[in-house]
Amino acid sequence: MKKKILLSINAGSSSVKVSVYEVEYGQAPTQIAEAQVSGLTSPPASLKYVRDGRTVVKSKEVEDQVDNQRDAFSLLLETLIDDGDLPQIKSKEDVGIVCHRIVHGGDYTKPQLISNETYQHLENLNDLAPLHNANSLGIVQLCIRALPTATNVACFDSQFHSTIPEHIRTYPINPDIAKSNHLRKYGFHGISYAFITRSAAEFLGKKPEELNLIALHLGSGASACAIKAGKSWDTSMGLTPVAGLPGATRSGSVDPSLVFHYASDVGKLSPASTKDLHISRAEEILNKKSGWKALTGTTDFGKITSAASSPGHPDHKAMKLAFDLFVDRICGFIGSYYVSLRGQVDALVFAGGIGEKSAQLRAAVVDQISCLGFEIDGEFNDKNELEKVVEEVGKATGGRDRPRVLVVQTDEQFEMARACAEDAEFW
Repeated sequence: MKKKILLSINAGSSSVKVSVYEVEYGQAPTQIAEAQVSGLTSPPASLKYVRDGRTVVKSKEVEDQVDNQRDAFSLLLETLIDDGDLPQIKSKEDVGIVCHRIVHGGDYTKPQLISNETYQHLENLNDLAPLHNANSLGIVQLCIRALPTATNVACFDSQFHSTIPEHIRTYPINPDIAKSNHLRKYGFHGISYAFITRSAAEFLGKKPEELNLIALHLGSGASACAIKAGKSWDTSMGLTPVAGLPGATRSGSVDPSLVFHYASDVGKLSPASTKDLHISRAEEILNKKSGWKALTGTTDFGKITSAASSPGHPDHKAMKLAFDLFVDRICGFIGSYYVSLRGQVDALVFAGGIGEKSAQLRAAVVDQISCLGFEIDGEFNDKNELEKVVEEVGKATGGRDRPRVLVVQTDEQFEMARACAEDAEFW
């Protein structure tokens, strides 16, 4: 089979990223370019473009009007096609495969070729993830029209967690209602956790099926995952991504009755709803008006960390509260998963923007769980830049039975491209 050009699309709430790969069936993808439009929720939007590892556009304010994810993707596609120094994409017909990150895949256990039937099924799942799936499906629609010769593939954040045992994924509610309404723990960030599992296994010299991990994907959306024998055993997010750890604007797990005491109109539709996107006030509060932004006024965890360690900072008290709260919630999941894995843990893994960049958070978490045998190495933990995909920041002294502490630079676009390259159905 000949090589194909693959676009790996990751649409977030405020950004769209496209990674471009040359792929050959059964072989590891080779990245040739990456482009991103960010700032969709705080205009003006900006464009970043990297080709062959060199920055072509660092951060350029977008002149054209970019109102949503579809506009952003159109701009990114135009940028790639118009680049004379990217000969692999001279026209839309040069794109062979397009893979899309879809947050909620329901009961799908692997990537799916997007057909009319698949698309309708994903649309029906929008009510489970109204703030996430709709943006991605808008780009899917655009790609079907704009790239008619390409194969479209859906990769799901929830598919990695299809191995979670029934007694863990089941909610103690009426089973008939739960089944008919698809109410159970699904879990998310699964594409990231799949990448983390393979990368950590390679670093530790183990097969994935021999590996037990507690992995943390910490960014504006944050979650934890217990990985047993290379497969998801439990995860902090549930029916939707709002459960579990708090994030930049998400509450994380709270008393289910809290929202009814928060406001009297929580059951009504939010003004942000559209004909395609039905969002209740409760969903808007828990997803968009909570988290550390509600506590501190900022979604920038770097600012929170800096102010939390500076007693003289005017916002020190609020920032320290948010920092300490986040550390406490993370440690709670680590302790729970350590017991669930019966103490058989090869490594604790930090990933995601905060997990990779915040040495102070890593140090605070590992200090609090030191009773479980984890230990941080200050010299390695404090390095400003990670040089490899996987780096060790824990002390490996005291024998190899001590659980390791790793940082993984996760790559969801690569993981999606790899999955497509290995599946004959997409060729």
